[in-house]
Amino acid sequence: GAPRPRDRRSRVTGLFGGTFDPPHNGHVALVETAREHFGFERIFVFVVVVPGHRTVTLDVANRYELATLAFADIPGTEVVPEEHEYTVDAVRGGRYGDAIFLVGADEFAGFLGWKDPNGVLEHVRLGVATRPGHDAEDFGPVLTQLERPDRVEFFDIPPVPVSSSEIRARLARGEPVRGLVPDAVADAIEARGLYR
Repeated sequence: GAPRPRDRRSRVTGLFGGTFDPPHNGHVALVETAREHFGFERIFVFVVVVPGHRTVTLDVANRYELATLAFADIPGTEVVPEEHEYTVDAVRGGRYGDAIFLVGADEFAGFLGWKDPNGVLEHVRLGVATRPGHDAEDFGPVLTQLERPDRVEFFDIPPVPVSSSEIRARLARGEPVRGLVPDAVADAIEARGLYR
């Protein structure tokens, strides 16, 4: 048959940033779910070199490598180190074209505290991963204070109850983390004795 015309949505780029200290199954599930929901052809995963708002345990070389292992199985995904501390500076100038920056619901709840949240929405749309049963109404207080609330889209993600801080604590106690992080990440952490 004739090739199907590419629909408009197929050219949207996904962006997902974090410290990935370390990357875990929740991060991977968010990107996989968003890829399906938005139909991304390409996804850039930003590993923030020096985050503006939190301290990191591992240097960027190790975090970059762990993130590369974590997202290796998601087609079209490229892991890149990101020198900018703040999202608005990373996306300024629309260098990623029509792009959707992915965040978890907890992060979006604090979005007004980000550097220039309206500036972020000028350059990218936001894709907010919510747990099933939650919706935009839960975030009314944030949305009403944004200039472009229409640039925020919510999508459901299966709950993955895991956090990087919990994983670091388990590793510090010498407990296993397999099952909380992708196997390749668990192998690398073990092989290098990270977070001990």
